[in-house]
Amino acid sequence: MSRAEMEAVIEAILFTMGDSVEVSRIAKVIEQDTETTKKLIHNMMDKYEEEDRGIRIIELENAFQMCTKKEMYEYLIQIAKQPRRYVLTDVVLETLSIIAYKQPITKIEIERIRGVKSDHAVNKLIEYNLVAEVGRLDTPGRPILFGTTEEFLRRFGVQSVDELPGISPEKVEDFKAEAEDEIQLKLNL
Repeated sequence: MSRAEMEAVIEAILFTMGDSVEVSRIAKVIEQDTETTKKLIHNMMDKYEEEDRGIRIIELENAFQMCTKKEMYEYLIQIAKQPRRYVLTDVVLETLSIIAYKQPITKIEIERIRGVKSDHAVNKLIEYNLVAEVGRLDTPGRPILFGTTEEFLRRFGVQSVDELPGISPEKVEDFKAEAEDEIQLKLNL
């Protein structure tokens, strides 16, 4: 199979599947190793960017997906029914960031960090497909463990949770001081 034929096969697979496809599955189809397949796909990604195409290929951990460039959204909504845009409130975003940085995590642990019930926020994140059940904790009651999904990676433009920005030690100290002030304020009431 020539390089052009392999790229055509990869393009057809990614276009047809719609969702992400593991690089190992693509490699098997084009009869190449995963490293060669990754190089081919990265070459295609560069080519799409150079040609300023309306589509692009994104990498999500060990998988690839073909999607529309976000710059094309305003044109798409003129043709299609306007897609439902999810609103991430501060509460939902706070809950999502706790899950993203502490995953896998139980609802009880989320509530301990937030200091309030988090049922609604977790349910919204599941509805938006940003969070999913990833297992159960091996303790009495077997509480559900939550983690982020591929949709989370896609929406936030990262290949894996390892690419999430770190929290600086200064910020951690600021958060601790804020929490201590809040506790002191509650004790004085």
